[in-house]
Amino acid sequence: MTPRLPLLALLACCLQSLPVHAAAPVVDLGAVREEHVMVPMRDGTRLSAYLYHPPGQGPWPAIFEQRYADIQGAGSRKAAAKFAEGGFVIALVNYRGAGLSEGQWRGYRALAWGEQRDGYDMCEWLATRPWCSGKIGTYGGSQAGYAQNFLAVTQPPHLVAQYMTDTGLSLYQEGYRIGGVTRPERFKSMGKVARVPEHNDTLLAEWFAHPSYDAYWRDEDCSLHFPKMNVPCFTIGSWYDFMCQGSVMSFIGRQHNGGRESRGQQQLIIGPWLHGGYPKSNKIGELVYPTNAFFDVYPHMTAWFNHHLKGQANGVERDPTVKYYVMGATGETNAPGNVWRTAKDWPPRVTPRSYFLGEQGRLSTASPVAAAGATSFVSDPFHPMTIPGTAFPGAKDARPFESQAEVRTFTTEPLTEPVEWTGLVKVELWASSTARDTDFIVRVSDVYPDGRSMLLMDYPRRARYRDGFESEKLLRPGEPARLAFDVGWTSIVFNKGHRIRVTVASTGYPLYEPNPQTGGPQTIAFPADAQVATNSIHHSRVLASRIIAPTPSAPTPAKR
Repeated sequence: MTPRLPLLALLACCLQSLPVHAAAPVVDLGAVREEHVMVPMRDGTRLSAYLYHPPGQGPWPAIFEQRYADIQGAGSRKAAAKFAEGGFVIALVNYRGAGLSEGQWRGYRALAWGEQRDGYDMCEWLATRPWCSGKIGTYGGSQAGYAQNFLAVTQPPHLVAQYMTDTGLSLYQEGYRIGGVTRPERFKSMGKVARVPEHNDTLLAEWFAHPSYDAYWRDEDCSLHFPKMNVPCFTIGSWYDFMCQGSVMSFIGRQHNGGRESRGQQQLIIGPWLHGGYPKSNKIGELVYPTNAFFDVYPHMTAWFNHHLKGQANGVERDPTVKYYVMGATGETNAPGNVWRTAKDWPPRVTPRSYFLGEQGRLSTASPVAAAGATSFVSDPFHPMTIPGTAFPGAKDARPFESQAEVRTFTTEPLTEPVEWTGLVKVELWASSTARDTDFIVRVSDVYPDGRSMLLMDYPRRARYRDGFESEKLLRPGEPARLAFDVGWTSIVFNKGHRIRVTVASTGYPLYEPNPQTGGPQTIAFPADAQVATNSIHHSRVLASRIIAPTPSAPTPAKR
């Protein structure tokens, strides 16, 4: 790595020879001044950045967001300008090879701890501007959340605090793949964000040359480097988001295993929200939660950075370490739940409670007693069941999927008393297939008395990775195998009269791209020799498939 002081001097020298172009305003940004700059990295590659300067002379702290998505849209620029009014210089930065940024598009790899450290270099470039106080923060969610975790590992000396929304840690588990399920069609479209679209084809080929979790993927796994993360961070997680696991684990890792300025300095809030978006609304999917579920991100983020970057004694650091929303039924008078709780840490203490899948679609806490039993369905990659779109359809009625021919549901009787789940939901399937490889998608829903099956979470698992992602182990056709994996985090009170439903299928296109089921190498192009399979979920005394629910041991008193 280039020594720190020579690097900063190099960046300052390079800047003097680069033209700085004011971006032509396309929206009214009020008194905020916008400029477009091309910022040099340590190898001379320049990244595109839009800067938003508040009125006045400064100096100001700087806060930046890194993303591959468009930074030239009117909405993004207005939001950044509004944020800058709080007395910060806000910078929107495109990844290397995306948008107007130079260099080869390689996804997140140039942000990490290798020879290219674009996040580090951007942080230090901002810190040395004459208008900057030298204190730097970062913000953003999803792709910009990943970027912040990468940045924290590289330890730029002027990084003071971060603010992450719906973030991730490992691109193998939570990004390019989910539960081992490959997503070539989803990521072929990333050529649209690459400055040179062919670079994305090269990147896809790299991924598929590494089917298992190996050294290539460890280079993009921030969870291996928590001790190097050394700044306070406020993290927002969303119950209706498959990346909630990334948000939760990022908080846990930083809070307990981070550096001296990280341990004990984290805060986490989790609410009944979907992935992304500011503010976090109380209107989610097809549900409308009470107004207490609304969370206005920008005012809170401004207070967070006013404290950490300006030293304001506004008390934000004394807020509860964890604040989480316990969801309840919506539209039902006096339904339990729909309240906030606070905690000193996460996860809460829970008692695992098993709900067993059974004959005729029953879901029950009673252990199965039959010597044999199974529920079967067809998995046809040429005619997959459908889950529209590419985003998790949480807080929506899942019956359109559940009613499809090769989808199976397991449902409790109507509850005689409210039941709370708070924590990590897990599943243990005993499954067999006529194929050597297949996928299993597990979903959990809250079934209302009127029949609506409101989706809480789902997660897939590719069978060849049932014993871990480091190696592949194909199925023996017809032989039951155990697949145990996490389905997701939640906090919900299922109301009296509601039912709890677990849904199992093996296809759900296009959200989950079909497994060819040949057991052969996973490929970018869908193979012509893909196979149809019959899959079975076993529910006998010995092979007892179950969902494992987190039942609170000692619930914290609710706060509205």
